[in-house]
Amino acid sequence: MPVEILIVDDHAVVRAGIRMLIESDPQLLIVGECENGKEAVEQVNKLQPDVVLMDVTMPVMDGVEATRVIKKSKNPPPILALTIHEGPDYFFQMLQAGASGYVPKRAAPDDLLRAIHIVAGGNVFLEPQVAKELVSDYLSRVQQGSEKESYDGLTNREREVLTLIAEDETNQGIANLLGISVKTVERHRENMMSKLGLHSRTELVKYAIRKGLISLDD
Repeated sequence: MPVEILIVDDHAVVRAGIRMLIESDPQLLIVGECENGKEAVEQVNKLQPDVVLMDVTMPVMDGVEATRVIKKSKNPPPILALTIHEGPDYFFQMLQAGASGYVPKRAAPDDLLRAIHIVAGGNVFLEPQVAKELVSDYLSRVQQGSEKESYDGLTNREREVLTLIAEDETNQGIANLLGISVKTVERHRENMMSKLGLHSRTELVKYAIRKGLISLDD
């Protein structure tokens, strides 16, 4: 089954270019297009796409608010921000709203296609520059004393599980690598998320990047 895509961008020319690129991949299928966030919310409920490509600045409702609303719905699809804006303020807002990735429109076509497949698989895609900004933000907050050192409260096993989750390992894969049961992996995951105050795989990955547990070049 192809991955069904909803394109959200207020420029028809941009949507046409994205459509041509996506149609070059037989594993992807465009099921709809929207020109603002309000339409996106409505179409997500109607079409139930597998991935939403979301612009950030749009009329009526911007991508940040649309992402926030969509992520509050039942079984929301992953949202991949695709935008001309590369400033940290924009992508921090999108990630905090619940986006699973952030791709600048200057990115190579193959990078966008790869990002779509990655987020469709339930994982997180961050372009290296975006990841570096996250690390810079973390270091800045450490210097200001505002970053909670909750990582020190994790057990060695919980740290191992956290790192493997950030490296896109499944629960079964983690269980196999560590020689434990899937239920034990799930228990470690629940415990560490509670300790860290995190609520999703996306937040876990962002936390792991900030802590330097995974390489920005992977």
